[in-house]
Amino acid sequence: MNTIHLRALSSSQVTVLSNIFIDQYMPGAGGEFVKVYIYLLRLLADPSASVCLPLLADRLNCTEGDISRALKYWSNEGLLILETDPSGELTGITLTEPSPDTQMELTATVSVPQSALAATAPISQTVSAATVSVPQSALAAAAPISQTVSAATVSTPQPDTAPSRSASALTPARIKELKENEDVAQLIYICEQYLGKTLTPTDTRKILFFYDELKMSVDLIDFLIQYCVGRGHKSMRYIETVAMAWSKEGITTVEMAKDSTSRYGRDYFTILKAMGIANRNPVDSEIVMMDTWLKDYGFSMDMIQEACSRTIMQTGQPSFQYAHKILTGWFKKGALTPEAVHALDVQHQKRSQDNSRGRSQTPKSPNRFNNFQQRNYDFKELEKQLLERQNPYFQQPH
Repeated sequence: MNTIHLRALSSSQVTVLSNIFIDQYMPGAGGEFVKVYIYLLRLLADPSASVCLPLLADRLNCTEGDISRALKYWSNEGLLILETDPSGELTGITLTEPSPDTQMELTATVSVPQSALAATAPISQTVSAATVSVPQSALAAAAPISQTVSAATVSTPQPDTAPSRSASALTPARIKELKENEDVAQLIYICEQYLGKTLTPTDTRKILFFYDELKMSVDLIDFLIQYCVGRGHKSMRYIETVAMAWSKEGITTVEMAKDSTSRYGRDYFTILKAMGIANRNPVDSEIVMMDTWLKDYGFSMDMIQEACSRTIMQTGQPSFQYAHKILTGWFKKGALTPEAVHALDVQHQKRSQDNSRGRSQTPKSPNRFNNFQQRNYDFKELEKQLLERQNPYFQQPH
């Protein structure tokens, strides 16, 4: 097990924790995650710190898996940047400064604001050659980690002028206010029962995003979770995708959601049947393509079934990719009706005939087999000469 070697240019016994972290990041994070982040800062302030993952877990009274999950969490929050090699193994970590607007990259020095130096000596830390190796057994819930902490410096925050409509837009104050709502607290409890786990701060933030930003009612979110779990999808990413799709469609009530899911559910299985697929549910990639055909392209079921039929005839097996290629081609050419597709077929057949006719009329180029003057033979005369040579009877006059 490799150890972490942390070095600093100074021996200051002060660990600086950003107020932005305390105000915006800490309230939504789990206690174990906060412990890991603060202890990492503490280690960076120690010029002689040396630690391995098991020792870190033992020091914080948690498991190695907890440490791994904490690193992944802070990476998702933008406070750590994880670097990976081509094989996907994590090889480095870059610490970033907590910022209300953008995540700032750290390079080589951690500088303390002037206002923080009233009671302490100036602090300037340089981190070099720090490596963390994580055993595969510790990564049951997180990606393999083999980390090198190197070169970190606080840069000046740059304003983010492009607001994003996402769960991260919720402020800690708003999150706290929503959690105090009895209906929302009950909704979070129900979601945990459906998903069979305790919601992480990120998961909770997304549920609150559905409620506060997408303006989905508690009942609609309840049905959303039921619908996704009933189809075997407990991933919050999948649930968020469905929620965004419903919002885009203007679905605001449970009745509208039921009508939409029932309608598209029937369509999905109709398309599967046209493909010759039975006794299974559509997978996510197939649902994405079918939604594109039905919603984005606006094809009728007759048109989609025609594309499926042509797919089977051409490939001899069901292929959503092949059908998608057919329907995309029709959509780009504006052929949205059977009549328009028939017209395209006629044009294609005519071009094929013209090309075939053009090839048949093209004169043959001379080659060694036909680039000489052909000879004309009298085969009857040749046959007579052959018989005369073989049979003396034909050579004597009669």
